[in-house]
Amino acid sequence: MKLHPVRVHPSSDNLQREDQLAWKIAGVAADHVDVTPEVTDMVINRIIDNASVATASLGRAPVLAARDQAEQAGQPRGTGTGATVFGSTVKASPEWAAWANGVAVRELDYHDTFLAAEYSHPGDNIPPILAVAQHTGRSGEELLRGIVTGYEIQIDLVKAISLHKHKIDHVAHLGPSAAAGIGTLLGLSQETIFQAIGQALHTTTATRQSRKGEISTWKAHAPAFAGKMAVEAVDRAMRGQTSPTPIYEGEDGVIAWLLDGKDAHYEVPLPEQGEARRAILDSYTKEHSAEYQAQAWIDLARKLGTERPELRDPNNITRVVLHTSHHTHYVIGTGANDPQKFDPTASRETLDHSIPYIFTVALQDGSWHHVDSYAPERAGRPDTVQLWHKVSTVEDAEWTRRYHSTDIAEKAFGGRVEIDLADGTRLVDEIAVADAHPLGARPFAREQYVQKFRTLADGVLAADEIDRFLDTAQRLPELTAAELAGLTVTGSVPSAGTKGIF
Repeated sequence: MKLHPVRVHPSSDNLQREDQLAWKIAGVAADHVDVTPEVTDMVINRIIDNASVATASLGRAPVLAARDQAEQAGQPRGTGTGATVFGSTVKASPEWAAWANGVAVRELDYHDTFLAAEYSHPGDNIPPILAVAQHTGRSGEELLRGIVTGYEIQIDLVKAISLHKHKIDHVAHLGPSAAAGIGTLLGLSQETIFQAIGQALHTTTATRQSRKGEISTWKAHAPAFAGKMAVEAVDRAMRGQTSPTPIYEGEDGVIAWLLDGKDAHYEVPLPEQGEARRAILDSYTKEHSAEYQAQAWIDLARKLGTERPELRDPNNITRVVLHTSHHTHYVIGTGANDPQKFDPTASRETLDHSIPYIFTVALQDGSWHHVDSYAPERAGRPDTVQLWHKVSTVEDAEWTRRYHSTDIAEKAFGGRVEIDLADGTRLVDEIAVADAHPLGARPFAREQYVQKFRTLADGVLAADEIDRFLDTAQRLPELTAAELAGLTVTGSVPSAGTKGIF
């Protein structure tokens, strides 16, 4: 890996193209590099993981609406064959398939994650890259290389450039990474990919209000929109259309006005020419359907509730304090100052971003379920509400340091819990990483990814459809263009039942 310095330049500098971050990213995407067996295995895992959570969300309102839009507005055009849409037998144009599938993947907040200077769900790269691969008749091997690039670029940007610090949503790193991945998939020139990256970034910067206060259904749509914009950006760039330049470093560019400003300085790691792309191996998936910073806390709460059942009774507890990282405290904890995080009538999206709620339910139930744990009747249970309101978070400098550590051996996303009991005693315990994390108690491997798919698809897909998809996904590198259409699922799912312009 090589660190590339990035800063703002006045127009008078006439920053050369080869010195611009977008050009360097495009160079990585245009460099044909073989994929290692270890990375290939992980890409297959993440395709299965995406399909798991997409399948589980097929009947949910945001997914129904997005799928209906794709079916109505996205009929295949031009010379392509169209792309598959999860839950549908209708093929759509690639940008609309990316849209519908992106919403399905993101709806339950249940797929992979990478956290560093910024937050990300790098699996969001898969829907747009897969859609373009299917539409343009690419092979499984070509799709594999495109996905590897998408993961590499997004994770490298996330390691170096913070967006949330300035309340910019994390999908601003997804537009460029998906465009780069599509560029690799199609074997485009560095010039074309460069133009697509600029357009994709320019059209996908938005504020983080989508993850603040009363969180709406747009949370699932935001990354799907970035993927859709990436497809369209590549299409325009292939037609010779250009983008704002320099998009990152310009005096009126993204860094100058949306991020750290004219005095900003970043060092972005990117693979050198010919170097294997391994960033996907730094990411991790979720065992539980909740914000990633909640994963370890769910595991700890389950353990405590099982070992000490008396902790489930709010009358036995006077106070619960979670000592944790800056992000956990200020985004999903009480540092956010969001009263909605304690509202039993709040939306699922809001409860998903409330660690006091999540810790309480996991403690009382000894388990976590992607539907039942968020049900209105579960959130409104009187003893849950009573205990929930006794839970708070505080930032702990050491847990914040570990959260931002670049040493994978000490990087942590959990914290320490202190529970004050009514009898005057205090219980203290801690957890660094989730059980499913590569360094956790039960790291996810192929067996766990397959089981996650089978569990979430049960009752949604027929048994033979489950087996068919798993067989297809696990043969990814050898899939022909025709077989690539099999990387989807169909089942008995309801229609949207709503109408819009289309």
